[in-house]
Amino acid sequence: MTPPDNPSEQSRSEPHWAFAAFRQGAADVMSFLPGLAAFSMAYGTVAARKGMTLFETLLMSATVFGGVVQMVVLDSWPETLTVGAIAGIVALTALVNARYLMIGATLRPLLGPAPAHKAYPTLFFLVEPAWLMSLRYYAKGGRDPAYLLGGGMAMYLIWVTTAIPGFIAGAAVGNPKQFGIDLVVPAFFVAMMVPLWRGARRSYGLIVGALAAALTYYLLGGVWYLIVGAVAGCIAGVFNDD
Repeated sequence: MTPPDNPSEQSRSEPHWAFAAFRQGAADVMSFLPGLAAFSMAYGTVAARKGMTLFETLLMSATVFGGVVQMVVLDSWPETLTVGAIAGIVALTALVNARYLMIGATLRPLLGPAPAHKAYPTLFFLVEPAWLMSLRYYAKGGRDPAYLLGGGMAMYLIWVTTAIPGFIAGAAVGNPKQFGIDLVVPAFFVAMMVPLWRGARRSYGLIVGALAAALTYYLLGGVWYLIVGAVAGCIAGVFNDD
């Protein structure tokens, strides 16, 4: 690789990873944190009702860090863990998280210039709210990947810690649905879409994705609606001339 001709060219090609961008990323996801905390507490409650220990509950949050997939896995959690059951859980996790192949690809302009030893660990903290805010940050001229890291780490901290009160409450809750816990997840994602709404025409991909997901859930059930909705939304966005 030919070295840059001048320092200014080098500074443009190598992201700075400034703490200011990290702090801005954390600050910009603050509006999502109350909903995320409610989501995590709902997860903790369901985990307790499934018979998981507090350690197991927190271990899943700390290593998976994916609200939707954790709830889906808990919903299909077997009474006895066998090799086949574990393989099924792994396959289900891969299916639900396949949407991150597309989500991660959209961040290539932001993370692409970063060295691999920084970019790939940052992707561990990639969740939808941090992704959405990073897209807005890049659209406004931001180029520091530390922004994504700051937003993701702030959400990671809240996600792991707020599962604890949810778990503690789980033993005292007879039927979590009587408190509307089953509505926490859809409400969280609907609220998350608000910052991206730019009018019906310019938000064509969001509308198509939501309709495709709803129809797939009605017809097929399971978790296929996540994949179908994501793919349909991306295709619609590509063909939208705006």
